[in-house]
Amino acid sequence: MTGPDPVSLWHRLADTCVLLDGFHALKHAVRFGAEVPVAVAVDRGAALALAEELAPDVRNALDALLTQVPESAYTSLVPRSHPTGVAALAVRPSRAAHLEKLAHTPRTAPVVVLDNPRNLGNAGAVIRLAAGFGATGVVTTGTLDPWHPTVVRGGAGLHYATAVERLTVAELPPGPVFALDPEGDDIRGVKLPDDAVLAFGSERSGLSPELRARAGHLVALPMRPQVSSYNLATSVAMTLYHWSLGGS
Repeated sequence: MTGPDPVSLWHRLADTCVLLDGFHALKHAVRFGAEVPVAVAVDRGAALALAEELAPDVRNALDALLTQVPESAYTSLVPRSHPTGVAALAVRPSRAAHLEKLAHTPRTAPVVVLDNPRNLGNAGAVIRLAAGFGATGVVTTGTLDPWHPTVVRGGAGLHYATAVERLTVAELPPGPVFALDPEGDDIRGVKLPDDAVLAFGSERSGLSPELRARAGHLVALPMRPQVSSYNLATSVAMTLYHWSLGGS
């Protein structure tokens, strides 16, 4: 491999790029068009063999991207080692392009809104779900950065498969807002339109007053009495699955 030293290049770019932690994050990011200026592996051959087995569609792209580095160099670049010994930096997508995608109508799939989420891992899991269902995007309100490295790790690089941004409630994209709330109508009797904005409250405190005021519909997931709540990602999965069954 020729070109600039990957460790030096990494240090130059780390503050402005997105950390892709592990083979699967890199695989997904490349598959969905991420620009990856540097990618490293402790065992390049093993990483390419994994690509051959699990992701042959991106094997050649990874062959061109990956540079083998000593394990000591790899561990100096990442907060914690990934079992695959692979890491990369990717350019964060344009916020303007994401905002345009979120605002574009008519939409063919909902936007998921996490209202003031607290748990980085939960946010990552939701982004992974949203990408899997083909949601238009995932929006967070509040202080959590949806592009935090822990969120990206939880999302397995699938931030690049959907539009992920942080907005205020006032900036939410157009569309009817369906907010999940225990006092809402049973979701099984509600048709969720393709242009829906599906809002989920924080793990601890639920919907904010601002989001509740914006909601045109309150809907509830079926739940056995005396069970307190579902995990946030589980709630999103159930809701997106219900939407997917509804047709257009």
